[in-house]
Amino acid sequence: MTRPPIFQQGFAAVAAVFLVVGLAALGAFMLSFSNTQQLTSAQDVQGSRAYWAARAGLGWGLASLKANPTVCPAPNPRNFVLDGFTVEVNCTSSVYSDAGVNNVPIYRVVSRASQGAGAAAVERSVSASVEF
Repeated sequence: MTRPPIFQQGFAAVAAVFLVVGLAALGAFMLSFSNTQQLTSAQDVQGSRAYWAARAGLGWGLASLKANPTVCPAPNPRNFVLDGFTVEVNCTSSVYSDAGVNNVPIYRVVSRASQGAGAAAVERSVSASVEF
């Protein structure tokens, strides 16, 4: 008794190609996810550094006001570079009048630290209002 020929050859190759393509897609996804996670972490660190640079600018502005409380620090706005961040300190003054108290000067100091451009840009801003 002879068997008829069976033409089911090459099924393992199709399964292997499907498995390789699936694993390659999974690897590409994992690589993309890892890269995004590292970039996000780096942006978080840069954001923290920008915040502290802005705080330093605010401290400078407030110290300048305390040394001479009659005028805002000149030139206004004042720009300087601190650890790679461009810090801009701006001061505005206004006069406030309330019941029984007239002509109270109020100073608003705004400090903004920025670095980079486009998608990699980092910027933080802090402000304070003081009365002397």
